[in-house]
Amino acid sequence: MTVLPDDGLSLAAEFPDATHEQWQRLVEGVLRKSGKELSGAAAEDALSTMLEDGLRTRPLYTARDSAPDPGLPGFAPFVRGSRPEGAITSGWDVRQRHTTLADGAADAVLADLENGGTSLWLALGEGGIPLSGLGRALDGVYLDLAPVVLDAGRDTQAAAEALFELYEQKDVDPKAARGNLGGDPLGYEARTGTALDFAPFAALAARCAERYLGLRALTVDALPYHEAGGSAAQELGASLATGVAYLRELTEAGLTVEQAAGQLEFRYAATADQFLTIAKLRAARRLWARVTEVCGAPGAQVQHVVTSPVMMSRRDPWVNMLRTTVATLAAGVGGADSVTVLPFDHALGLPDAFARRIARNTSTILIEESHLARVIDPAGGSWYVERLTDELAEAAWQFFRSVERDGGQAAVLRSGRLRTDLATTWAERSKKLAKRREPITGVSEFPLLAEKPVDRAPAPEPPSGGLPRVRRDEAFEELRARSDAHLAATGARPRIFLATIGSAAEYTARSTFAANLFQAGGIEPVTGGRFEDSGATEAVLCSSDALYAEQAGQTAAALRAAGARHVFLAGRGDHPGIDSYVFAGCDAVDVLSATLDRMGVS
Repeated sequence: MTVLPDDGLSLAAEFPDATHEQWQRLVEGVLRKSGKELSGAAAEDALSTMLEDGLRTRPLYTARDSAPDPGLPGFAPFVRGSRPEGAITSGWDVRQRHTTLADGAADAVLADLENGGTSLWLALGEGGIPLSGLGRALDGVYLDLAPVVLDAGRDTQAAAEALFELYEQKDVDPKAARGNLGGDPLGYEARTGTALDFAPFAALAARCAERYLGLRALTVDALPYHEAGGSAAQELGASLATGVAYLRELTEAGLTVEQAAGQLEFRYAATADQFLTIAKLRAARRLWARVTEVCGAPGAQVQHVVTSPVMMSRRDPWVNMLRTTVATLAAGVGGADSVTVLPFDHALGLPDAFARRIARNTSTILIEESHLARVIDPAGGSWYVERLTDELAEAAWQFFRSVERDGGQAAVLRSGRLRTDLATTWAERSKKLAKRREPITGVSEFPLLAEKPVDRAPAPEPPSGGLPRVRRDEAFEELRARSDAHLAATGARPRIFLATIGSAAEYTARSTFAANLFQAGGIEPVTGGRFEDSGATEAVLCSSDALYAEQAGQTAAALRAAGARHVFLAGRGDHPGIDSYVFAGCDAVDVLSATLDRMGVS
């Protein structure tokens, strides 16, 4: 018997290392089978995926995909984290958001803190809890233990005074107070179109810097730009421009650069695109480190991350639990200091107790059971992540510089330039959503027409009047709403007949595709039986290309004779009697809207 060496590497060592060129030649062979004659770098590019901001995800990353040295955790440029110990000691701060005191919501505040939440984020004033209700909301809360973050818009000064008064009433040592007063005049202007005087915010910052050393006065909220359809680079660039504007205002008011930077907390969105989210948070710290370095007081960025409202679907909302889990994982891996997981029913109204429990337990499971916080910067060293971080940082820096050239964040908000930039980005993304190039599970892919609606009490209307708030599901939601109205009026959904030709092996792939496509618009597919008995006025042929060539024309003629007003073909190709065809990559929204129009569904 041969005894193998125990190093475990000798067998592999007998084979020479594969080269990048050898891998490219294998790729060329695969592409050649699909009819694409490409070689070298062009073959590799064919497998790449274009992202927003001109970024590209390549199929293979190697050591030659270099990026700047990210440093060590807790040291400039803070790419690997703002603290040397990362989140190892206690995990990230689990920050729960509250917007109302109605229907026992005050009890939900304590329930969150008693069951995994570690800080509170309270929306006050316009679109939130009345200022007079702050004391009730914090009744029973140990304010020297639980950080409190306010979000009061134009009422920030009054809300801050109310919080200071509670500190006095509860005999909280000013040095023990933790949290953020939430002042964000430019964020409020982005939301509402109304400019605010910065002087009261500067006064709050000075007060915090002098007396409440654990409180920050200002939040740089990038969510308005994310929710208006902005890309990751635009979100980062706008946050940098806002942060720089606040540094200028605060230093002019008498604070040192170090004091001014210490008054800022940055808020970003985490999406289900985990790698882009990880890179975004790492890039944000690097960029802010560069800003503070130039200003003469290098320091780390404090990050509050919120799972993206844009990605939350109203149909099949249970899928949102999966989205927020991936987003929270990405936020933790990316080094977020605080994370807010929006409940799965966030888009439907006020969350119930179950939704709130699942939201806070998402962080708890990732920290306590998955041990995600036990490793500092677990994505660090990945060639892909490091390269993506670098490329995203460069794109965001260029956007930031363009904002500064145009006069700064306030100027681009008031000129309309930022609105136009964000709208252009969203228009491009909307095309991908409409073509299902960016799928939405439960909405544009695998929709469930028979799902029972999830009813929730309406949430307070948030401030509006500024940048729009978009959702990935909005185009499909409009189509489904038309179908719902038809169902309510007639007792049945609009239907389409799937005419399958040949054996299951020949039609299943295309009939499944067609069923998913039309259900995304609220149109119920009917398979089997006679067209006359289906209750449909439209039909789709589903089979193989070979059978289409043989039978498509006569089958379409038979369907028309049976009363079909319009006959689709699932796939591509011109055949007698076919009005149009549907295929992967077609504009699903246009097809579905036109189909509903022909069916008389308004």
